[in-house]
Amino acid sequence: MEGLSRYIATGQTAKHRIFQLLDASILPDDKLIAIALDDAYALGVLSSRIHACLALAGGGWLGVGNDPVYNKSKCYEAFPFPAATPEQQARIRDLAEQIDAHRKRQQGLHAELTLTGMYNVLEKLKVSLPMTAKEKAIHEMGLVSVLKSLHDELDAAVLEAYGWRDAPSDETILERLVALNAERAAEEANGQVRWLRPAFQHPEAVQAEMGLSRPTHSVAAKEGGTSPSPPRTEPPRQPWPNTLPEQVAAVARVLAEARAPLAEADLAARFAGKGPWKKRLPQLLDTLVALGRARVLEDGRWMG
Repeated sequence: MEGLSRYIATGQTAKHRIFQLLDASILPDDKLIAIALDDAYALGVLSSRIHACLALAGGGWLGVGNDPVYNKSKCYEAFPFPAATPEQQARIRDLAEQIDAHRKRQQGLHAELTLTGMYNVLEKLKVSLPMTAKEKAIHEMGLVSVLKSLHDELDAAVLEAYGWRDAPSDETILERLVALNAERAAEEANGQVRWLRPAFQHPEAVQAEMGLSRPTHSVAAKEGGTSPSPPRTEPPRQPWPNTLPEQVAAVARVLAEARAPLAEADLAARFAGKGPWKKRLPQLLDTLVALGRARVLEDGRWMG
């Protein structure tokens, strides 16, 4: 974390998955998950319902209260951040800063106020459950209705950054994250990495923004002319996946890697499988269009 004035942290085991910004002078112990990022944009994405879905599904459970455990390899390293535009990043960053500042301000005003207490009340507000006298006091001290409103705005902003405008359920969010993770793995295999902290991770080519476009692979010019294009070869057929998330990811990957638009028959020819699996292709393609991962041309061919 050298060079950072602050970093993102969350408790390894906690009833509520809360991320916050800590001053770099605070050294994390083994019970704290420290993320070496100081950008509130990352804080906002991690604080969203979208990340919470994966954190709960990928983590473990521990203790008398069966509290969720944050498994950094499954919950963080496998989590695909959205390819947000600069405007979307700015919106998420601003909301995350507001949430972090609001909590710290209210705790500074009321020494007895805890994050766990505030989020216990927030969860009750979500489902309109009655509050005890103690919870009403926490609600007033923490201005928890304001906190809830900020989180609602943050969730909407992060969903917008992913391009998911259809109010997806938690199960659908998980399926889409799994598919997106597979897409990102394919990108990285092709040399495209979406750095979260490029100045540290890739200093040779510092990039100012997240959500990089696919790199263009050009043929280097030689003396006296250009190198001839390599001969094209048909890609090998791959096994048709068993599960729906894997099928979505596989079709998206083939479209993204194709050098030219593909007809549905050409797309089907990229896979090998038994049974009526080809009948699912139109539905999968429509799903990818809804996710913003594919588009159909006027001639009926498909592009990633």
